[in-house]
Amino acid sequence: MKLAIDAMGGDNAPKEIVLGAMKAVATYKDLHIILVGNETQIKEHLANDERISVMHTDEVILGTDEPVRAVRRKKKASMVLAAQLVADGEADGCISAGNTGALMAAGLFVVGRIEGIDRPALSPTLPTIGGEGFLLLDVGANVDAKPEHLLQNAIMGSIYCEKVRGVANPRVGLLNIGTEEKKGNELAKHTFTLLQDSNLNFVGNVEARDLLDGVADVVVTDGFTGNMVLKTIEGTAMSVFKMLKTALSSNLKTKLAAAVIMPDLKGLKAKMDYSEYGGAGLFGLKAPVIKAHGSSDANSVFSAIRQAREMVEKEVTNTIREAVEKTQD
Repeated sequence: MKLAIDAMGGDNAPKEIVLGAMKAVATYKDLHIILVGNETQIKEHLANDERISVMHTDEVILGTDEPVRAVRRKKKASMVLAAQLVADGEADGCISAGNTGALMAAGLFVVGRIEGIDRPALSPTLPTIGGEGFLLLDVGANVDAKPEHLLQNAIMGSIYCEKVRGVANPRVGLLNIGTEEKKGNELAKHTFTLLQDSNLNFVGNVEARDLLDGVADVVVTDGFTGNMVLKTIEGTAMSVFKMLKTALSSNLKTKLAAAVIMPDLKGLKAKMDYSEYGGAGLFGLKAPVIKAHGSSDANSVFSAIRQAREMVEKEVTNTIREAVEKTQD
C-alpha cells in the first residue's frame, strides 16, 4: 500500500510530518510512504528511509493562498503533486495538513469525485464523553447543501463508521434546532423525510447540546452549520482548559491540588483532542484524501496515516460507490 503525503503542509512541517511518517512505516510493515516536498528539508529529519521515498519540489501552497487559484496555478506544489500521485495510480491515498480549501480543490480537480456523488463532504470524528466519538459531516466542503447531498453524506458517514471505526449499524442523526420531526428550516425538513425513508439507522433530529453525549454515531448537516459547530466545540474545549489552568495556578493551595490531579487533566485533554481519531476525511472522492489538523504533531500525523490506511484496506471508496449506485437504481 502506498500513501502520498504533503510534507510541507501545516504549521510544523516538515519535521512533524516526517516523524509521523517514520512512526507509521515502523508500525505498518505493508506501508510505503511518498513524502512530497523540499528534499533537503525533509532529509534533515528523515533518520530512517525504509519504505519512505521523497518526491522533490520547491513549490508550496500557503495558508494565505486562494485555494482554487493556487491549485490551478501551482501545478508543482507539494499538495497538488501528492494528489496527482493518487490520480495517476501511484498512490492509494493522500494526506495534507496544509490549506484546507486547497486540499478540497485538489481532491475535486485532481483526484476526482465518485460518480453519483454530487458534492464531497469534509468529515472529522469528534470526541464524546464516553470515548466512542461521532462523525460530523459536512464541516465546510459545501456551505450550501440540498437534502440529497445530506442523504449522500449520511450514506458515506455510515459506511465509514462501519468499515473503519467498527460501529455496527451506525446511528444517524440530523442536526437540528429541536428533536421534533417538524422542526427546522426547509432543508432540515426535507432531509428528515429522505433519511426516514432510507435504509439507514436514522434516529431522528439531534441537538448540538447532545453531540458530546454520543447521541448518534453519524451527524449530518450543511457545511456552514457543521463548521460553526466544529469550531465552537474546539474553541470551548481550549477555553475550558485555559480557565482551569488559571484557576489551578492562582495560589499555593491550588498549585498543590494541580500537582495531584495533573495526570487526570492531561488524560482528559487527550480525550478531547479530535486529532487522535485521525484527520478529517474528504468523503466522496475516488480515493481517500485526509486533511490533518494544521497544527498536527507527529502523533496526529500518524493518526491521519492510520486513518487513510484503514480506508484503503477496508475499501471504503468502493463501498461508497456501490451504495450510491444502489440508490440510483
